[in-house]
Amino acid sequence: MVASAYFADPARRLSFVRDLFNRSAQHYDGVNRLFSLGSGAWYRRTSLRKAGVRPGVKIVDVAVGTGLLAREAITLTGDLGAVIGVDVSEAMLAIARKNLGIRLIQATAEALPLAPDIADFVTMGYALRHLADIEAALREAMRILRPGGTILLLEISAPRKRLSRILAAAYIGGILPLLSLLMTRERGSRALMRYHWKTIANCMPPDAIMRVLTESGFLNVRCVNEFDLFQRYTAQKPDHEPA
Repeated sequence: MVASAYFADPARRLSFVRDLFNRSAQHYDGVNRLFSLGSGAWYRRTSLRKAGVRPGVKIVDVAVGTGLLAREAITLTGDLGAVIGVDVSEAMLAIARKNLGIRLIQATAEALPLAPDIADFVTMGYALRHLADIEAALREAMRILRPGGTILLLEISAPRKRLSRILAAAYIGGILPLLSLLMTRERGSRALMRYHWKTIANCMPPDAIMRVLTESGFLNVRCVNEFDLFQRYTAQKPDHEPA
């Protein structure tokens, strides 16, 4: 899907992404702070709150990474047991396990080893563009959500306005990889940021993602677009099975 423009051989996509995040896991949070200019935690927490996350709900955070989104979900629910994290990268999961103490599972978004109807929310922070099969991932999200449950997707796509796109390419694709290298002294962090811009530049546009959500059976599909760069998608699983 999104990442197909980045890989010459789509069959290698999963192992490439897993290896890339395994190599860069120790630097991920620092690079992320550079990328978000320190606003990431506030934005994640605000997005979760606006989606309806509150005490008493159960959340499956797909592509949990080091736990940045899951941490804010724990803050809002006040319950470590309320959140399950899933990721393909064992190095990212190791950091999340150290930082959070929640239940963690190594798996792909397209094949979640979880029972049906267990979650009030399925969340995914900035990982949609890394998936091999978005439709399969959405089917899995639908399966594990309870009737009426909510999916929340945070994503970044290339700005549509020409000037905004030029500025984003210069900052995300040029300046950030260099800063990441200078900060970490690791080529892996630079490669990670270059990869991020490649996938952002080739990410499905918001209207296409909303269409796929609708075609996957979700209702009340909405997208909030901020700064012509950041998107927050929400949608609900139907309350009842179709007749």
